[in-house]
Amino acid sequence: MPGEIALSMKGVSKSFPGVRALQNVDFSLRSGEIHALMGENGAGKSTLIKVLTGVYSGDSGEIKLGGKSVIIKSPQGAQEIGISTVYQEITLCPNLTVAENIYIGRGKKAFVNWRWMEKGAASILERFQIPVKATQQLAKCSIAVQQMVAIARAVDMDCKVLILDEPTSSLDEQEVLKLFGLMRDLKSRGVGIIFVTHFLDQVYEVCDRITVLRNGELVGEYEIKDLPRVELVSKMMGKELDEISQIASPGEKKFEGEPVYEALGLSSASGVKPFDFFIKKGEVNGFTGLLGSGRSESVRAIFGADKIIGGKVKINGKEAKISSPIQAMKQGIGYLPEDRKSDGIIDDLSVRDNIIVALQVMKGFFRPFSKSEAERFADTYIEALGIKTASKNTPIKSLSGGNQQKVILARWLLTNPQYLILDEPTRGIDVGTKLEIQKIVLKLAADGVCVTFISSEIEEMLRTCSRLIVMRDRNVAGELLGSELTQDHIMRTIAGEVK
Repeated sequence: MPGEIALSMKGVSKSFPGVRALQNVDFSLRSGEIHALMGENGAGKSTLIKVLTGVYSGDSGEIKLGGKSVIIKSPQGAQEIGISTVYQEITLCPNLTVAENIYIGRGKKAFVNWRWMEKGAASILERFQIPVKATQQLAKCSIAVQQMVAIARAVDMDCKVLILDEPTSSLDEQEVLKLFGLMRDLKSRGVGIIFVTHFLDQVYEVCDRITVLRNGELVGEYEIKDLPRVELVSKMMGKELDEISQIASPGEKKFEGEPVYEALGLSSASGVKPFDFFIKKGEVNGFTGLLGSGRSESVRAIFGADKIIGGKVKINGKEAKISSPIQAMKQGIGYLPEDRKSDGIIDDLSVRDNIIVALQVMKGFFRPFSKSEAERFADTYIEALGIKTASKNTPIKSLSGGNQQKVILARWLLTNPQYLILDEPTRGIDVGTKLEIQKIVLKLAADGVCVTFISSEIEEMLRTCSRLIVMRDRNVAGELLGSELTQDHIMRTIAGEVK
């Protein structure tokens, strides 16, 4: 059973220029409990953890460990007082052995007396039932074993609080079960565990309590037994289940003819389970679900941006191979990615060059457009989409987020796609530009283009989509259309209450 309060954070606030990341947030962790920290993208989870581990200094608030106030100035300082973090990306040294990774940075003795080090590591591995030899190179271990080694190292360093940041995102089902076994073992030894994840099923399988953040504020702290899944989804999204005003959906529309794109049993190396999917000419459909549910991974599989490991694809009724973005582009598919800064814009290039780059790739770089052609393409779409820029030669990084998004949209419209995938096209842009982009989507559909639209905002999905594929834990949890397209029904499907 969980014991005394091991960690408490009171009134924690943190701001960055123009952004209030945390506002007066409280959090507590008992010894011997597994506590889920939940929230959508931008909720403040990462910022709270970085304040706790000394990556950031909070603007205000107090942190207590074992009832005593502490000031944490660095991750090393956090580790020295018993707070350890295991991140989604393994931060150990893959070229070293398991034993070396367990003892690295813990004094010279371990590196002088190899027998002592390997014997100690073997004892730790046995204690935590980690199936690997101390002398094995870490790089040759599975990701799950590497995670367990990182956890074992943290706990052996007298860790009182263990933070697991998305530890299961790269694991298969059996590896997850092994990790949960280790977490329960640590819980029985009195370690308090903060578990950050987007997988609802895992939260309800292994956690004792849940803290929910939204927009940098504390929504609440709940015993797992007192918070049904659908209420958790509601609190994360900020939507009440009994909202009287439901946003009108486009309703159930009939789309005739062969699917433009059809996938059968499609799966990818990013962990998306095999799924079937189709879209017809003029249709706007969408993938929805919590962040990490597999919605973005599904469309990346459709576009060939992630390695395809199973299934087959048909384009206009004929089987086609799409295992790379260039193959998708040649089949008339365009893709506006979720992260425009890292995957979308080429920030040092001009607006003109960002608009023409996709079509230039399809044509081949050894057959460049003439300057007059490039200028004409840029002028056409700057005017058509109302892109606000000093000139077509302006570096795209100088534009606002909304105008950058319009440039990427122009890039794909220039390729004359028959199927366009838009992943979070309105994230981080003003309301006026959001509405403009939604109108563009509906106009494209009216002109016969089929569009898959993804947004974290359910209202946007209901305004634009006639059919929604609901994702949960990288599986298709359901498909909704017509009268099923309501906020309540979507949230219940995400939560697993609707089959």
